[in-house]
Amino acid sequence: MSTADTQSAPRTAVETVDVSGWQDFLNRNAQVGHIDLLIADMNGVLRGKRIERDSLGKVFKNGVFLPGSVFALDIKGDTVEETGIGLEQGDFDCRCRPIPSSLTTVPWKNGRSAQLLMTMFDREDQPFFADPRQVLVKTLGQVESLGLTAVTAVEMEFYLVDKQRENGIPQPPVSAITGERDQDTQVYSMDSLDAYADFLAAVIAAAREQGLPADSIIAEYAPGQFEVNLHHVDNPVLACDQAILLKRVIRQVAAAQGMEATFMAKPYGEQAGSGMHVHISLLDQQGNNILINDDGSVSQALEHVVGGMLALMEESMALLAPNVNSYRRFRPEFYTPMAGTWGYDNRSTALRIPAGDPENTRVEYRVPGADANPYLVMAVILASVHYGLEQKIVPPPATSGNATKAHPPSLPDNLRDALRLLEGSDTLKAYLGGDFVALYHALRAKELANFERTVSQLEYELLLKTV
Repeated sequence: MSTADTQSAPRTAVETVDVSGWQDFLNRNAQVGHIDLLIADMNGVLRGKRIERDSLGKVFKNGVFLPGSVFALDIKGDTVEETGIGLEQGDFDCRCRPIPSSLTTVPWKNGRSAQLLMTMFDREDQPFFADPRQVLVKTLGQVESLGLTAVTAVEMEFYLVDKQRENGIPQPPVSAITGERDQDTQVYSMDSLDAYADFLAAVIAAAREQGLPADSIIAEYAPGQFEVNLHHVDNPVLACDQAILLKRVIRQVAAAQGMEATFMAKPYGEQAGSGMHVHISLLDQQGNNILINDDGSVSQALEHVVGGMLALMEESMALLAPNVNSYRRFRPEFYTPMAGTWGYDNRSTALRIPAGDPENTRVEYRVPGADANPYLVMAVILASVHYGLEQKIVPPPATSGNATKAHPPSLPDNLRDALRLLEGSDTLKAYLGGDFVALYHALRAKELANFERTVSQLEYELLLKTV
């Protein structure tokens, strides 16, 4: 991606403010009665408080307090005490400060509501170690210390599902055109886009109102599955803010039209899973893409970036695939990488160098699931970039053809193994923080233990009458 194509702020018209501009925002939006203060937890779930408009000035001046244990919540919203930041420490409060440019109206509330992203600081007013957004800010600083600007874009896959379940199992919505449920795989199908035209148009409209640069939606590899692409920006933290908020837009628009949107990695056993692909290029201080040489050939820097990504990929899997269900997505027939591989314009590899103009040369990181926290995915990628450049890691040869056939599976295929690798990674502890890795490990290990204690329906069907 060239410097001319980057953006450091949303391209679309949007109400944004600096720290002193909140009053102007309220003046321009007299209909707004309350504001949702949002912070993304470890699962990327938005939590927070709702305030009346008269309290907004206090939030911009003093912040708002939330318990640090918001980052110790499991997917059900229960505090995992093993993380050490719950009752053991008195369930203490931390100050959350606003991200000024994120103050926007909420389209699905007819402009009567607004929202504002927050990020957490500790009792010494330092970035709170457990806030994934702060982990990303720290990791980005290491890349920027090399005099580099990271240009990133996030692509997310998701499913639309009917609110009505079939024996507890999700099913595609009924098509507004045919009156039937989609059953076929029609990747890039225009008919699928037409069938959900009202939903897709509403998503794009709501995203634009909030300044989220969603620039395309395509039908994906399964019934009711779509991919939405965010335009690249030269601020990876902003890119993740936008990804978090776009997921909220998609869910809310789906709900308004009688459907549900899910970013679950594998909602259907025999259909494609949903991934989160991240594109990244690096600009020097003159705005030149360092991943490409002047003659159009790939640079040594690109090789070192790929080398770093591959070197840390296995031990990063617990962050890229955070749930038990995440690992069901890794099936070779669905273009999901099974090993640490890379290649040119090759969708069977974990790292793909897309085709295109040389000045837009970038790496597409294809491992994460749509259920992963975007801040942590981006932190892993930036840590890998810095590690590869600093250590000058040379990758193995690029793969051509089907990488799954050429390389045996080597990435962890279950959460337990992934957590073991994360726990033993001194490199990731150095980049993300040892306290953060310990907390994250404790949270996921407890979720895994809870899952393994649950007797599944399949166990009843297989074993109840036969053993």
